[in-house]
Amino acid sequence: MTAQQEALALDRLTHEDAWALGTLLVELARERALPVAIDIRRGPQQLFHAALPGSSADNDDWIDRKRRVVERYGDSSLLVGTRFRARGKSFDTDSRLDPDRYAAHGGSFPLTVRGAGAVGTVTVSGLPQLDDHALVVEALTRFTERG
Repeated sequence: MTAQQEALALDRLTHEDAWALGTLLVELARERALPVAIDIRRGPQQLFHAALPGSSADNDDWIDRKRRVVERYGDSSLLVGTRFRARGKSFDTDSRLDPDRYAAHGGSFPLTVRGAGAVGTVTVSGLPQLDDHALVVEALTRFTERG
């Protein structure tokens, strides 16, 4: 997963880039009738948000919780949770972070700009965690291939 993050680094992250990535995520989700919410941020600023049919305010809460993990650890929320599990630990209890504010479940991914590091996040919520993560990775892969 670390190599995946490195491979999906961006050249930049503008408002237009966030719109294009968010729109791509919406298109993929609509094609598959996925009940997801999507969030893209650069620093504290929300650049894109969409809530598709079947999603709810609970998904926005999950987005915030997963996003906080990425902002704190600098890695995808799935990778952080996987590292805890690999050590036989539970993120919810062993991170000593409030589980009402932090969730190391898949679906949030750091937006890294080459030469600048992590500058934002892209997050999906509404599916099982591996599927949330996979949707983000698929969209980022397509987005980075477009140039």
